[in-house]
Amino acid sequence: MVNAIFIGWGPAVRGREQKSLQVFGEAVAYWTRLQQQGEIDSFETYALEPHGGELGGFLIARGDPEKLARLRNNEEFIRLNTRAQLIVEDFGVVGAFTGAELESLFNEFGAAAGELG
Repeated sequence: MVNAIFIGWGPAVRGREQKSLQVFGEAVAYWTRLQQQGEIDSFETYALEPHGGELGGFLIARGDPEKLARLRNNEEFIRLNTRAQLIVEDFGVVGAFTGAELESLFNEFGAAAGELG
């Protein structure tokens, strides 16, 4: 099961740079609160050096798969992501596997590959 969420974004929409900083601050406050409430285990944010690609930064949140599944259908989560889509390019949210869940996924992949040759 997915036990992490990857949220990636590109550059701010031209002319919306100040708003992008505002929404980024809202997002950090949101994820900090979720961590303090025990809804997620942890989160980290990253900004990338200019590299010619679309990805400018990302956030990775880790937690219990069931809590993360509920979170992705939460009204506040959806609202914050909608706001982000309006002020940055190439915004995306993707479930991710890490730790024991990643090991389980690779074991399943290995079993399926063995069956299918």
